[in-house]
Amino acid sequence: MRRTQDNMKKSRPYAKMIARIIGHISCSHPEYKHPFLKEREEVNTVGLIIVSSDRGLCGGLNANLFRAVIRTIKQYQDQGKKIKLFLIGGKGVSFFNSVGGEVVASCNGLGDHPHVDQVIGVISSATKSFIDGDVDEVVLCSNVFVNTMTQEPTLTKLLPTQPNETAQDGHWDYIYEPDSEKILNQLLNRYIEDLVYKALIENIACEQSARMIAMKSATDNAGNMIDELNLAYNKARQASITQELSEIIGGAAAV
Repeated sequence: MRRTQDNMKKSRPYAKMIARIIGHISCSHPEYKHPFLKEREEVNTVGLIIVSSDRGLCGGLNANLFRAVIRTIKQYQDQGKKIKLFLIGGKGVSFFNSVGGEVVASCNGLGDHPHVDQVIGVISSATKSFIDGDVDEVVLCSNVFVNTMTQEPTLTKLLPTQPNETAQDGHWDYIYEPDSEKILNQLLNRYIEDLVYKALIENIACEQSARMIAMKSATDNAGNMIDELNLAYNKARQASITQELSEIIGGAAAV
């Protein structure tokens, strides 16, 4: 658990800085307007990137996330929007294969120390679907690490990219070399990859914390059950001994 939390903390400075740069770019006016920055006039299809764990025995971590996702899917469907799923993690793959849904891409078996290359296929599929117009909006669904005791399911809009609070302290444009198109293509793709990878690292930290809490709860419950069974056994044994003594005394008195 400690190692996964350290990995999560190490990923934050890079994520914070690239988010700040993207915040400035979102507020600026470069010569080239990247598709990731363009709002769609009408949203008919929504793509959900869902990050879950590969293994269970981690309490309600995955169940809470799936409940939040199902509620969101129902809200979108009530508005007449279609849903496409991009799944990361074995539990998400098995869950949505059982409940149904249009799964465009998926990956699992990432382990406790995943590399971004393992999820690049799912990310590329989601971004390509957005650029091609197959989806009009992309939302990232994952667990956010609050503390060891608390993990919250969170849904964050990825595409189109929006100016965020990191750009509220003033923004500026940049001098692009060789040109804005090549720079923005690389930078914005890296930004989306980093957001998903950061969510994956954070979800692993959530998983380890939730598993520790679940195992401690199971151990405590087992200890309580053992105590109750010992008490019940002792009571039954005492009752049996008392009955035998009563029979012996009764027999002796009869003689």
